[in-house]
Amino acid sequence: MLPFWIALQFLSSLPIRLPGMPAPTQLGRSLLFYPVVGLVFGSILMALNALLDGAPTPLHGALLLGAWVLLSGGLHLDGLADSADAWLGGFGDRERTLTIMKDPRSGPVAVVTLVVVLLLKFTALLALIDAHHGVGLLLAPVIGRAAMLGLFLSTPYVRAGGLGQALADHLPRKPAVQALLLTAVVCVLSGGVAGVWALLLAVGGFFWLRRMMIKRLGGSTGDTAGAMLELLETLVIVALALIST
Repeated sequence: MLPFWIALQFLSSLPIRLPGMPAPTQLGRSLLFYPVVGLVFGSILMALNALLDGAPTPLHGALLLGAWVLLSGGLHLDGLADSADAWLGGFGDRERTLTIMKDPRSGPVAVVTLVVVLLLKFTALLALIDAHHGVGLLLAPVIGRAAMLGLFLSTPYVRAGGLGQALADHLPRKPAVQALLLTAVVCVLSGGVAGVWALLLAVGGFFWLRRMMIKRLGGSTGDTAGAMLELLETLVIVALALIST
């Protein structure tokens, strides 16, 4: 179970403490549990959604969104902000793009991107609350984190050294494919027709974003992986909100 605790510690702000630095093989195997972490997040959000039933809808949605952001500690939003700045400021140049991603400061493009993404999530949550269609709270976190597993499985990691390289180098490929297939089955069983649509849209978004990364960088980074997660979560939750209305 150590790989699961590694994944939960890395992807969440939950108070998980490991006894020491894990071995590279354990780090690689932790990727297999990324969809499970999404399942944990989704279960927490669905439980909170049930507890807030009857609360004013705007407050209900704001509390759900706040919990969603707090669960991950804003980790992937940071990756989205860095990627947004780098994509515009890199002017198509690979090295310049990678350099901007390493800059901890956020420019106006990053701020606007975060505001738009969070606004889309918030309004989609309001629609799902009104429609009593809470399964989207489960599907979006699961699919977003499964996409990270798929990205590390299928795409070169372009920054040498560090945690991301260890994850990519030691990811067991056959179990990764099995984990992705199992995740798809769980999404369909839990979401029904909505789960099928969410998967189809997410797969399309995944390959489009992956193509952009390959074209600009020749692969992915931790920041672009976080950006993909946030964008696919947003795509799924917005699409389900449109379907449910």
